[in-house]
Amino acid sequence: MTIRNHTLGFPRVGLRRELKKAQESYWAGNATREDLLATGRELRARHWINKSRRASTCCRWAISPGTNHVLTTSLLLGNVPARHQNSDGSVDIDTLFRIGRGRAPTGEPAAAAEMTKWFKHQLSLYGAGVCEGPAV
Repeated sequence: MTIRNHTLGFPRVGLRRELKKAQESYWAGNATREDLLATGRELRARHWINKSRRASTCCRWAISPGTNHVLTTSLLLGNVPARHQNSDGSVDIDTLFRIGRGRAPTGEPAAAAEMTKWFKHQLSLYGAGVCEGPAV
């Protein structure tokens, strides 16, 4: 019998909250989009190596491009409120910022989504709301 393990609660934001700091720096205009994405790539590589060295059999390949995995999942399902959509229909890191912060460093402001406590924990998450006819 093979025993498999998976670390579902692995800290995807980094041991020293590197992803959160990179997001805040990007939003404040102190870092570029590429800086933010590079931090995400570095964390994914570090976490992959860390898990594989500890014989984890189920390593998550991708981490959310942001700290809000509920919002990211909603966007992956095509659930983007009209006021936050890019003119070309694409979804990128700035879409996350428009929904979560009400504006993105590279775009026009739009009313931020409501912050919600989805589960009983300390983390509040932004919900995109439910759109008509999400593209699934």
